[in-house]
Amino acid sequence: MSARFQEIDWRPTPMGEISLRRRRDPASGDDVYEVKLGDEFLMSSLFTLGETELTRLGLAELPDAPLDVAVGGLGLGYTARAALDDRRVASLMVVDALGEVIDWHRRGLVPLGAGLAADDRCRLVHGDFFALATGPGGLDPEEPGRRFHAILLDVDHSPRHVLHPSHAALYRPAGLRALAGLLHPGGAFALWSNDPPDAEFGAVLAEVFPHTRAHVVTFGNPLQGGTSTNTVYVARRGTDSS
Repeated sequence: MSARFQEIDWRPTPMGEISLRRRRDPASGDDVYEVKLGDEFLMSSLFTLGETELTRLGLAELPDAPLDVAVGGLGLGYTARAALDDRRVASLMVVDALGEVIDWHRRGLVPLGAGLAADDRCRLVHGDFFALATGPGGLDPEEPGRRFHAILLDVDHSPRHVLHPSHAALYRPAGLRALAGLLHPGGAFALWSNDPPDAEFGAVLAEVFPHTRAHVVTFGNPLQGGTSTNTVYVARRGTDSS
């Protein structure tokens, strides 16, 4: 049995101090992994349905054919793991701005890390997803102009509550158009949000993508009791070849 509480790693980063902690849940006896950025909780292994639903909903309407998928935000790895568990996924590129988080996975400090790092379909890339997505070369530093069948994004709390001011431009029409250009015709962009569906952002999304939908994901909240919700936005690019 693990110690009741352990700070596994702590690092200063350009975005603030980041820490990986493990604690034992007194109710279940299970280990819970948590990531904090400064004083703010970024993620917890207690709440992973939103991440796995991001993948499921984002890939749900894509064809039964080999898929190239990109994920923005590695975190504890649940979005990436769900993608690799989909038999259609032929390649997965995960982009994270914090090399420290990638290092946790490669060193096996988080439960899913060793499996992700060892899967030959999965490549972990240290980079700024937002700068790459809106830059001239595209998301893949090794293959400029590469397109994907799906792009799944789980970095900010929501389009209105971003972790860094530089992220905000992606959620505006010009940023979304740049991102849409990284998708194959008919490809999907899916976005996780901790806020309820935002009609204003939904309207912006619909300016760029012909098919959009906001899905509410409901899950049990053992910390507060009752249930909580996340939102997963899914947007499909048209099937034209442009």
